[in-house]
Amino acid sequence: MAAVDRWWSTDRGRWYSGGATVKSLGLDKDNYDVSKDALAVVLAKRARAMRGEREWSTTRMRMDLCEEAVVLEGESVEAESKWVLPGGSRKRSAPEDVDDVEDLGLEEVDDCGGGKRSKPPSPSPQPHTPDIREAHALGRRAGGSTAAAGGEEQNGGGGNLIGEIGRDLSINCLLKLSRSEYGAVASLNRDFRSVVRGGEIYRLRRQNKIAEHWVYFSCNVLEWDAYDPYRKRWISVPKMPHDECFMCADKESLAVGTELLVFGMTHIVFRYSILTNSWTRGEVMSAPRCLFGSASVGEKAYVAGGTDSFGRILNSAEVYNSETHTWTPLPSMNRERKNCSGVFMDDKFYIIGGVTNNNKVLTCGEEYDMQSQTWTVIENMSEGLNGVSGAPPLIAVVKNELYAADYSEKDVKKYDKKNNKWITLGKLPERLASMNGWGLAFRACGDRLIVIGGPRTSVGGTIELNSWIPDDKPPVWNSIARPQSGNFVYNCAVMGC
Repeated sequence: MAAVDRWWSTDRGRWYSGGATVKSLGLDKDNYDVSKDALAVVLAKRARAMRGEREWSTTRMRMDLCEEAVVLEGESVEAESKWVLPGGSRKRSAPEDVDDVEDLGLEEVDDCGGGKRSKPPSPSPQPHTPDIREAHALGRRAGGSTAAAGGEEQNGGGGNLIGEIGRDLSINCLLKLSRSEYGAVASLNRDFRSVVRGGEIYRLRRQNKIAEHWVYFSCNVLEWDAYDPYRKRWISVPKMPHDECFMCADKESLAVGTELLVFGMTHIVFRYSILTNSWTRGEVMSAPRCLFGSASVGEKAYVAGGTDSFGRILNSAEVYNSETHTWTPLPSMNRERKNCSGVFMDDKFYIIGGVTNNNKVLTCGEEYDMQSQTWTVIENMSEGLNGVSGAPPLIAVVKNELYAADYSEKDVKKYDKKNNKWITLGKLPERLASMNGWGLAFRACGDRLIVIGGPRTSVGGTIELNSWIPDDKPPVWNSIARPQSGNFVYNCAVMGC
């Protein structure tokens, strides 16, 4: 039997060696080198296989790594290496610590785009994932003790994978996987389920600046779709619970940490968690509101302005911590405003545009400094962005640069911070349509801008997801998906975790 000691990474275009050793996997053989890339791929493979087989063993995984494995080129991170194991099926024993797969409640991924999904286009560049040395450093900082060669994990053992190969290496593997794999990985055993469903893996990703950005949007009342633009995947989101306050009235949404929050006009908040793939009642703000501006960074979300349940326009602000599920009041803005937009840029929270009393359209913005906890008015920051309808400005920040979609002229603009003015870069996608700025989404998604919208017809229609990586040149938009989801975007948020 031939042991594999080099692994080809199609994502990075080179051979890897080094990392975990066969001996550290509990085998009494020579210390062949096996890369963490390979181990991560096998981990994902075993998890996916178990979804159909309902059984798994660490012995089988060792065989995958060390016995007659043939490495083939893959097309994406989760299939970076594919394994062909010669010789028919072998009997596998079910582990004692595996929970029922149906009870996991984690996000489900639709690879095929079937049903209402259109066939995805060819793969685009993948977001950054750490290489072997980076992943090793991440795992060492993650805490816990790695099992010595042939030894057992202090907190593991008993046949589970974390105990077999050590906590550090297990965390390394998880950090290297796409978050779309976590639902399957959590089905391996209780230790992995705890790491994933307890949110620990996402906290480690945040600490080490590892994030994948998925777009969540609603084109039908109570229904949400989620899309991974990097891997061209649709993610199943359960239907939101029924409540009258969400049926006809305005509602707002934001994504923070591993949560999607949806706010109604009354004191009702629903929270969707990717850890459980379920909706629950969320914590109400200190001063409940709607039509506010918001922005998220890490596990915190900042909101300001909006209207209360009596229609009064607010200047108050607060911050939400998704780890503790608590709201904390912030100093109030200088001016009341609703239908405003928020962004996070240069380590500051900005509220831009909006409408004040007597339906007066505001052209100023306000900047909140986290250190001094003060608001500063920036005159003429949003001039022309609200339009006559008073719809919230369509703005987004990519790499600390502020961009806007001028829906009246179908222009894309960039903000000149130094001179406090907007520069026109080019046009929005031709097929977009909006009702005076409503029904259209313009968001930052990692290193790219995403526009969601579509043409309107008397019998409905489809929307398009278009993306562009800003480069100060005229935009060249790429159509990345066309779901059959209506043609009016009620809400949209991007979750990066």
